Amino acid sequence: MTAQPDPRRPVIVGVGQRMQRPDDLAEAVDTVTLMQEAVGAAGEDAGPGDALLRGLDLVAVVDGAWKYSDPGRLVADAVGATEATTMLSYSGGNTPQSLVNGIAERIQSGDISSAVIAGGETIWSRRRRRSAGLPSNSVVQADAEPNERFKTDIPMSTDFEKARGLDMPVNCYPIFESAVRAANGESLDAHRDRVSELWAGFNAVAAANPYSWFRTPMSASDIREPSPSNRMVGFPYTKAMNSNWDLDQAAALIICSVETAEAAGIDRSRWVFPHAGTDAHDTYAVSERRDLHSSPAIEAAGRRLFELTGLGPEDLDHIDLYSCFPSAVQVGAASLGIPLDRQLTVTGGLTFAGGPLNNYVTHSIATMVDVLRNDPGSIGLVTANGGYLTKHALGIYSTEPGATPFVAEDVQEQVNEVPTTDVDETFAGVGEIEAYTVMHGKEGPERALAAVRTPAGARTWASSTASAIMTELLTVEGIGRSVEVNHDGEFELC
Repeated sequence: MTAQPDPRRPVIVGVGQRMQRPDDLAEAVDTVTLMQEAVGAAGEDAGPGDALLRGLDLVAVVDGAWKYSDPGRLVADAVGATEATTMLSYSGGNTPQSLVNGIAERIQSGDISSAVIAGGETIWSRRRRRSAGLPSNSVVQADAEPNERFKTDIPMSTDFEKARGLDMPVNCYPIFESAVRAANGESLDAHRDRVSELWAGFNAVAAANPYSWFRTPMSASDIREPSPSNRMVGFPYTKAMNSNWDLDQAAALIICSVETAEAAGIDRSRWVFPHAGTDAHDTYAVSERRDLHSSPAIEAAGRRLFELTGLGPEDLDHIDLYSCFPSAVQVGAASLGIPLDRQLTVTGGLTFAGGPLNNYVTHSIATMVDVLRNDPGSIGLVTANGGYLTKHALGIYSTEPGATPFVAEDVQEQVNEVPTTDVDETFAGVGEIEAYTVMHGKEGPERALAAVRTPAGARTWASSTASAIMTELLTVEGIGRSVEVNHDGEFELC
């Protein structure tokens, strides 16, 4: 290193990833055990891990689809950190990077000296064990509460949005995709070709990632075209363009101060420094957003992150953009000024590497740490997204410390200055389709969902189950078309 880093500067010194897919389901461990294994692997990765883990000040766990009330305590006790404070996050794919931002800031300030961030899911084995009639293997935890909760739990949909069918990521992101298509002026076919090529690039990275859940190579055509194993889900997305959470994965990060790392004797070749982090959110209600193809929050968070680090998009050597669906990648790249022809993932993304609900970014940071270790002095960017392109967290990393102490900033005040859109929940009459998708079941198209602009410029939501309408919207661009919306939120093409 060219200079002695500040003793209080935060540094990631150990990362661990675990995955299980046993032939014998009876051998599958529960989620907290998989987390414990990931934390143990992170300790081994750091080197003198046992002593470091026993001395942890904080064990933070990313919330998941399980019922532990304080999983951090189960993890802490398993690795000997019996005196550690525990923290549990609320839901959101932004959470792992937000946790790094918040914990690194606490380390820089001297509030704590070391922490573990961990998370995991065992949805794949849990579902299959249940189908096979095997008993639950989950550790029972009663009357335990974490010492701290991280952030707050915010509803991602309004009652109106839920009533109109806008209540799941699988519904929202293809609608955003259509808005991206319209903003780019692309035809349906040209757009599907381009997005399939984008996702084929992610698949190629996943195929080379030993921690990917799905490593089978897929061509752009394989991804684009529906098939018995790759059905259409929400047009234009086939199954191969959707986040995959049917898996068993866990990951962990050890972050501590430089002085703690030195005292533990951790070799400097293992160190990766967070330089800065930013957080922000777009409007919690999708209905209120300025448009459906951009993110003022990512724009503001990215702009401030580059200001804090003195870097720009052109200085990034390695990138992992949050990739639950192709629209998230495209909006993120455009908001940050990053060309789409760059490699935008180090893992392969949530479709192929795996999307363990809120914990994907713990895996992406762990992978980024290894990438940077193998390319000393290079710069890496990680972005995280929760909800429906709603909550965002960004971080920049390198094996070299930044020019200034670590800082994390919430830039929400800047985002709040962006004009929003009025919502008309009672609209009936003629409006114009702003964005749409056609949702499919196993047997074919089931419902068209559309964002509709009223003559007054407000946004409402409408749907149709008419087969003729769905067929037309799958073959002819519907954005800009006039529609008649009735009081029940159903629409007809004009």
